[in-house]
Amino acid sequence: MQGPTVTTTSAGRERLGAVAHALMAMQAIVWRELLKFSRQSGRLVSALVRPLLWLAVFAAGFRNVFGVAIVEPYDSYIPYDVYIAPGLVGMVLLFNGMQSSLAMVYDREMGLMRLLLTAPLPRPWILLSKLTATAVLSLAQAAAFVVVAALLGTELPVLEHLPAVLLAAVCGALMLGALGLLLSVHIKQLENFAGTMNFVIFPMYFMSTALYPLWKLEESGANWVYQIARFNPFTHAVEWMRFALYGKDPGISPWIVLGTLVVCFAVASWGYDPQRGFGQLTKRG
Repeated sequence: MQGPTVTTTSAGRERLGAVAHALMAMQAIVWRELLKFSRQSGRLVSALVRPLLWLAVFAAGFRNVFGVAIVEPYDSYIPYDVYIAPGLVGMVLLFNGMQSSLAMVYDREMGLMRLLLTAPLPRPWILLSKLTATAVLSLAQAAAFVVVAALLGTELPVLEHLPAVLLAAVCGALMLGALGLLLSVHIKQLENFAGTMNFVIFPMYFMSTALYPLWKLEESGANWVYQIARFNPFTHAVEWMRFALYGKDPGISPWIVLGTLVVCFAVASWGYDPQRGFGQLTKRG
């Protein structure tokens, strides 16, 4: 009777050891990204300058011109800066997610990513660790933006519904990070990064509800922009955060965000398999 018991115990210890090893690997990758970010003091500043310019200049000019009607999730008329604040948080998450794509391409060029992918861990777990690091950095930058925005007079009810807001922000950061991860599979060289990003960042941002509500698009007759914005995953990431701030039901937005996250991460994991996409896409001509 002792033989099977010892074997079962040993197998259980091996599984626990494997889990502990995987968690230590994730911690190391996340910690590495945080240390690298802490040494790049200008990175936080550059991440905040863009949305703060929109908030302090663009929103200020339209504060009393472009009022937002009483529509969900708002219970009263609101100034424009309050409306676009969740969209600007989304901008922070979007740009950091795309910047993580650049970092992945750089790591692959320098050989570090190839080294990580040869570690004795499942490849999806390594990619998940990179994605977690991206999300942590995105959330830190978004939190810094919310604080500075509050100092400028744009206060958001973050603390009133903090768990729901955090859940929406975390899932949005993971989705946009997974999109960046997917794009890094198809970007062969750093020289191609800027052009590719221009076809991703700006359409995703401007064809969404980050700057204007859907009903405004429909009312203005821009039907094709309205339809694109309806199906844009970034729209649903912003709307989930917007509704979470006021404790309202976000509808199908969480499902679209989570579905996009799963699909992007699954395809990226497939692409980073040396026997499939990654090995072929990184070949030099």
